[in-house]
Amino acid sequence: MGSGPVIFGYDGSDLAEHAVREAGSLFGNKRALIVSVWEAGRAFETASSPVRAFETPAAPLEESTAFEVDQANYDDANQLAERGADIARQVGFEADAVAVADNKTVADTLVRLAKEFDGQAIVVGAHSGGRIKDFFLGSTTRHITERAPCPVLVVHGNQLG
Repeated sequence: MGSGPVIFGYDGSDLAEHAVREAGSLFGNKRALIVSVWEAGRAFETASSPVRAFETPAAPLEESTAFEVDQANYDDANQLAERGADIARQVGFEADAVAVADNKTVADTLVRLAKEFDGQAIVVGAHSGGRIKDFFLGSTTRHITERAPCPVLVVHGNQLG
């Protein structure tokens, strides 16, 4: 187990908040890194994507508008991570917040951060989706558990209303 922070994948959902609170009771006064992963460049993709046949063209975005949209997405991700860090502090973590641009997948990003920061654990929430879905982990969660350099805590949302 690493000596760095507990790494949380935080998307602002009730399940993500629940995962932070549950982990607080397990990990005590540890350091935490609350991570909000966002997709950088999506506005630029829209601005430069070609129109396909039979497709209604989207209104093209000017480059400056695409930059503003991308900046707004980054700001939103930072605010989201800060909200998660506030919750983590309430349950006893010494928490930092970070918004990270997703250049591959959310799972790859969280695993990379766990390696870079020598993470003690990765904490993620997993939605319950019935008997068949309960048998298999979601693709993001499965990818994290298969590749993480540290223990992974998967908190299920079946206790949520």
